[in-house]
Amino acid sequence: MIEIHADDYALTLRTSGELLSLMREGVLDGISVISNTGCFEECMDRLLSEIPGLPFLPLMSVHLNIVEGLSLSGDDGSYIPYTWKSLFFDSFDPGKRGDLKEKLKKEMDLQIRKGWSKISLCIKRAEELGIPCAQRKLRIDSHQHSHVIPVVWSALTEVIKEKGYEVEYIRCPDEPLRPFTADRSLRFSYSPVNLIKNRILRILSPRAVRFGKEKGFSPMYLWGLMMSGKMDAERVGKLYPYIAAFAERKGRDLEILFHPGRMDREELTSAIPVSSAESFYLSENRDLEKEGARQCRRIRDKMRMRKNRGQSL
Repeated sequence: MIEIHADDYALTLRTSGELLSLMREGVLDGISVISNTGCFEECMDRLLSEIPGLPFLPLMSVHLNIVEGLSLSGDDGSYIPYTWKSLFFDSFDPGKRGDLKEKLKKEMDLQIRKGWSKISLCIKRAEELGIPCAQRKLRIDSHQHSHVIPVVWSALTEVIKEKGYEVEYIRCPDEPLRPFTADRSLRFSYSPVNLIKNRILRILSPRAVRFGKEKGFSPMYLWGLMMSGKMDAERVGKLYPYIAAFAERKGRDLEILFHPGRMDREELTSAIPVSSAESFYLSENRDLEKEGARQCRRIRDKMRMRKNRGQSL
């Protein structure tokens, strides 16, 4: 299976509107929903109202956000106090790890419950209307793929077990490098920072692979780290055949990740670091990723048609 996926639904109203436009076109197979934002309720109510006009309801993951946004476990409307870096290093600090894990468990459980309650309503609404929807159980991923950080992963798996959540998918951020060297014209077009992200997450991803095997998930690769922030149509078009073929040879599903929802400057709040907003959420590259998702869908549909023709002959 090849899934075209978009993160950050409910990040802001404009971001969500951009994703909804792709959903109306039937471009997205899946979306990730952030539940710790001020506009979450409004964005989910809008999605519920849009379901009758959708060709199908995409798979929907709770997008755990423990590096930005509002703290649902705080009593004073405070913001998430962690960063990716602090969570990673505190994972190996015996003096901090235990207390941190308990705090993370509380926060993630609240985010899961809040997100899944609305996602469940969407699934039920689609079933009532006869809108195709393949999802039956909880799906989980995270902002900046923070769920595979050691202390976060430990907290998450304990929450799933203790609360009895039935899970059908947890993202595995395992992105192989080999397909990115297939087209020589692109070899120097990737950001060094994204290469570092790719390597770190490749090291951390085996825990998600093992969990998936235990739960019977289909093994998967992720495409969207090396090109994070710029999954543009041109490079997607050049690389799709290589990466799709690589995943098929390895017997893995492929999740192709886009961030097509651009934020308006007026939507910026203290819950999001200004540096992240300027380089990512407000970037014109998010418009490029919207076109990249459309291009990806066109290529996938064309390749499927060719394959089906070959099988019918």
